[in-house]
Formats: sequence, structure tokens, C-alpha cells
Amino acid sequence: MTIAIPAQEVDLSSPVDDRFGRAVWFHVIDTETGERHVHENTKNLHAVQGAGVQAAQAVIDLGVEAVVTGHCGPKAFAVLKAADVDVYVGARGTVEDAIEAFAAGTLEEAKEANREGHWV
Repeated sequence: MTIAIPAQEVDLSSPVDDRFGRAVWFHVIDTETGERHVHENTKNLHAVQGAGVQAAQAVIDLGVEAVVTGHCGPKAFAVLKAADVDVYVGARGTVEDAIEAFAAGTLEEAKEANREGHWV
């Protein structure tokens, strides 16, 4: 499965970014092969509005099947679910911690957004 994790930096020891839409980077990981690519999210980082929706579309365009994040707002959640991308919330610690939590099945698949819109 291919997952995307929002992060503050480019290495595996980077903290997971709590703010999906305004994360600086997205780590895209193939959980079967371990292959990892890192993609910038700078255009959405400073967006006046629509950061979550644009970030959701960006990870959809990368072909991910799931997003592993700390939090996800309602508009980003709706875009992801419309594209059949699963959302797992509650990721904490580093990107490596989030990968391990996902693999261990300890993250909860979200049934709805867990943050209100315009969370700063």
C-alpha cells in the first residue's frame, strides 16, 4: 500500500506535521517495498485558504492509497474520501514512528475529519 505522511523535514526522523494541509513535506512510502519519496508542499504551506484541499489533491495525484496524519480537516477529508483514499489519524512522533504504527495497525481509520476547518 502506498501511504503519505505529512512531515516537517525530509528524513525519517522528522516530526510528523500535525497540520496535513500546511505540512512542509509529504513522505510517500510503499509499505510493501519500503521505497520512499519526499515531495514538497510549499505552495500550500502559505496559502491564504484552500491549503487542505490542495494538499489532498497533491497526494491523490501522487497515487497514494492512504494518508497517515495527526489531524485532517473537513475539506481535505472530503477530497481524500471522494478519491477513495483512506485517512488514518493520531500519528505522533517521527515519520518512522508513524510508519511503524501504521504497519502495526495501531492507528485508527478516520470516519470523519478530526479538526475543524481553518485550523492554524
